[in-house]
Formats: sequence, C-alpha cells, structure tokens
Amino acid sequence: MCNQEENRMAEKKCVAYVSTYTMGDKHGIRIYDVDMERGRFSEKGSVHITNSSYVTISHNRKYLYAITDTGVSSYRILPDGNLEFVNTASTNSMRGCYLSTDYEDKFLFCAGYHDGKITVLHLDSSTGAVDAITDEVFHKGLGSIAERSYRPHISCVKMTRDNKYLCAADLGIDYVNIYRFDHDRGILRQVDIIRCDIDSAPRHLKFSEDGRFLYIVSEMKNCIDVYHYYEEDNVPYFDLVQTIPTSDNFEVKGVAASALNISDDGRYILTSTAGDNCVSLFQINQETGELTRLFYLPVSGEYPKDAALFPDNRHLVSLNHESNTMTFFRVDYENNYMVMNGKELEINQANCIIFHELSAE
Repeated sequence: MCNQEENRMAEKKCVAYVSTYTMGDKHGIRIYDVDMERGRFSEKGSVHITNSSYVTISHNRKYLYAITDTGVSSYRILPDGNLEFVNTASTNSMRGCYLSTDYEDKFLFCAGYHDGKITVLHLDSSTGAVDAITDEVFHKGLGSIAERSYRPHISCVKMTRDNKYLCAADLGIDYVNIYRFDHDRGILRQVDIIRCDIDSAPRHLKFSEDGRFLYIVSEMKNCIDVYHYYEEDNVPYFDLVQTIPTSDNFEVKGVAASALNISDDGRYILTSTAGDNCVSLFQINQETGELTRLFYLPVSGEYPKDAALFPDNRHLVSLNHESNTMTFFRVDYENNYMVMNGKELEINQANCIIFHELSAE
C-alpha cells in the first residue's frame, strides 16, 4: 500500500462494534473508537442488551442489528458511531447465532444453531425497525457425530451478491442449503444443496467482492473451500475451485476453525482457529478466486472466536473468547508476519466484531 493511500486510510474515522455474552454484565455490545494509525481501540460506550451472539450492519450503513435472548434488536447508527435503540422483535425460536440482510435491506435473516431454523423478518426501510416474520424454515437430516453434529445446526446465512439466493451453512448435517428468495413475499424455496465432506462442519461463508466466488470455512475439516458461483437458465451453480487448510494442524483432534472475514478492499481473507489459537491470513487472486496463505501465527489468547483486519489492512484484532481479551497486531506484508501491538484489552466473552466508517463532517 503506498504512503499516500496509507495516510488517507489513517485519517478515516471509524468505530468498532463488539458483541458479547453477558454473564453478570448486561451490556452486550461494546463500542470502540478506532485509532487507525496506532492500531488500537478505546472504549467510547456500550449498549444494554443480553447475550448478543452476533451483530451485523445494513448495507446502507444506517442500522445495526443484534441477536439477543428475546429475538433481534435494531439500532440507528448515529453520526458519532453511538447506537440509538429502535425496537426488538421475536424470532419465534431459540437465540440465534448469525444475522445478515439482503442487499436491498428489506429483509433480515437469522440463523438458528440450537433449533436448526432460518427465520426471515421484514425490515421497515424508513426506520430500520424489525417487523413481522415472513418465513420460517427448519432444516432436516442427520449428521454423523454424536452429541453435537447429529442434527441440524444452522451456523450462517448469507445472500449471493446478485441478491437472488440465500445460502445457509449447516455444520450439523454438513450441508450448505441454497434457497431462491421471493422478495415480494419474503419466502424461501430450496433449489440446491452444496454437499460438504462428511464431518467437515461448514461454519461460515463469505462471497468475494464481485460475487463470483464463495468461500466456506469448515470447523472440523479446518479448511476453506472455494467455489465459483454463476447462474445459467435461472439455475445456480457452485463449482469447487480450491480447498486449502486453515491450520498447520488441521488433522489434529481438538483444533477447530472459527472466524472467516474478508478485508474491506476484498484482497484478503482472515480465518481463526481454536485449539492451537492462531490466525491465518490469505491473499485472494482477483481473477481465479484462489487463496495463497501469507502466514499462520498465534494470537496470544484462548479461542479466537472472531478476528478481523482493520479497514486499512495494516493491523489485526483477535477476539479471544475464553481468555476474555482482545489482542492487537501489526501486519507485515513484506515478510508475511504479524507483531503484537501493545497490551491486550479485557472484554468478557466476545463473540464478533464489525467496523464502521463514520461519515465525514
């Protein structure tokens, strides 16, 4: 990255939203000012919400949606990055684990890990409020691992970038179900299945910036599968392009892939791995979608449940769920390395992080 671009990125004003479980503390969302130059956070506020397992921001960058014990909550993002409560709506289910919106911000999708259900809710475009449920879909089937992966556990729901299909990763039955989405009625209809390897446990998925490639990280397989996505005659296709390990110890029992995040500029993918407590950074080939691993290094914490590059790609943060910390690193792209950047920050049971750029005044 050239010095001019680095300086421009460093001048950006950003906040970071971190969702947490709330054992003894009911503030399940923490808001941080982001020091882009130093690669550090300073806490600026918090939100009273219980057990926020996931947060997402609408594509128009106006609203934040959060999972809570009672359903999903909506917040208006204020100019300074603080959050103003809008409403809470029931998902008619157990607490979810993942949220996303369609690309027109008309619907919200909630993944149910515990009950294997996708919940679709309408969004009020004028206020950002979460409205009525428009569809509920239960996955069916049996996995192969007793006690956990023997029944449906939906872990991620994401629309294709052409806004036509919802992809639902289910780490219990080793499927990614593909649904055509009816935008008029808010209804899902299954049209395909990506059958992942047995016992692979597909956990999270992301699409490339141009929408041509799908990346699926599998918790037990400890790999990223890269698929070429396209549509012909109104039929979606997903062709496997590459499988690449996320860990040097991907065949070791007790090691499990967790996070999957793409950098803001679409050039890099970052994954984290529990058990050996490391992150892997990959460069994305913009033509083929294939990945090249740059490094695989420890995060100085226990169970990096989520990890993300800063918007300028020069720094990295790891949310270490079991050690109750966030650790920060400077990324060295010339030597394919990262160096710890200051002291850890304490935070209880952090689940996920999302950056938000503030509008220029």
